[in-house]
Amino acid sequence: MTTPLNTPTPLASATELPGSLMAAEILEQPEALTRQLDQGQAAIRRLAAELRDSDIRYVLLAARGTSDHAALYAKYLIETVLGLPAGLASPSSLTVYGAEPRMNGVLWLAVSQSGGSPDLVDSTAAAARAGAVTVAVTNAPSSPLAAAARHHVDILAGPERAVAATKSYTSQLLALWLLIDAWAGGDGADASVLPRHAADALARPEILEVANRYRFVNHIITTGRGFSYPTAREAALKLMETSYLAAHAFSGADLLHGPFAMIDEDRPVIAIASQGAGGRALQPVLERLAERGADVCLVGDPASARPLNHAVPLPQVPEQLAPILEILPLQRLAHAIAAARHRDPDAPRGLRKITETW
Repeated sequence: MTTPLNTPTPLASATELPGSLMAAEILEQPEALTRQLDQGQAAIRRLAAELRDSDIRYVLLAARGTSDHAALYAKYLIETVLGLPAGLASPSSLTVYGAEPRMNGVLWLAVSQSGGSPDLVDSTAAAARAGAVTVAVTNAPSSPLAAAARHHVDILAGPERAVAATKSYTSQLLALWLLIDAWAGGDGADASVLPRHAADALARPEILEVANRYRFVNHIITTGRGFSYPTAREAALKLMETSYLAAHAFSGADLLHGPFAMIDEDRPVIAIASQGAGGRALQPVLERLAERGADVCLVGDPASARPLNHAVPLPQVPEQLAPILEILPLQRLAHAIAAARHRDPDAPRGLRKITETW
């Protein structure tokens, strides 16, 4: 790193920075979450009832990029709420290598913003041929993936034009939570506070102070445990694709192994810790980081931030729902750092809105 962390020049608010599409879509998330709650729940509950009556013994989740982090979130939900084993699928096993595993009793859950990637479409069709119940979760009900799956969940995020996914990610998380909650017999009531809390989270001023401090770093670490680990991964991806910095995400448990050796005062750490078991599991990591003298920003539960450098407190919700709020200030962080570096977060170099892989 060539510039000190404590750069004094202040940053503008998110709505005043370049990258207006991404900024606007970040701020649309309370509205998108409200739409999902008002218009999407009935169809999700019908699907949940059908899945509850099916003989599902295992769940495979297929996704790429940002949607892969939503799938990882769903894996934690499925295992802790439903008590079913769940794994992240390797679409290339079916598409590149032509494997034909037996999938009777398997739910194949494909998550994609666009529903257009050929490998997800083809692997979903292959899973159906192999006997799986297939469900696509997308923002595109007329997409090839929606057509390939037996069932479809429309996340109702609305058009998303910036390359970096923001509102489609949180809408995916909410749709997956609603589906799994309803499958377990829940009524979805805990999610009713999310639009209001999302607006509060987006208004937190602390994240722009963190952006001002980190605007010239070349390397950054993100970490979390349990339900917050997918947030750490998504935050790292947003920083990489908008600001072009080297961001590495680790589970707090994995961070304490070999990666911990690279942490120093020039490599900030963003730690995500909600109230709950995951936040408690991250506490030993936070203590080790404090001993190391690392520059740490804590996003989430303010009670976890006392020994650390910076805190971005968030409204408290059940741990399962916390990732929907945790990512919001981190999206703003990615946007603000990109703008400060004179990047265009709406159209990162070399990237397209729909990424086609095989």
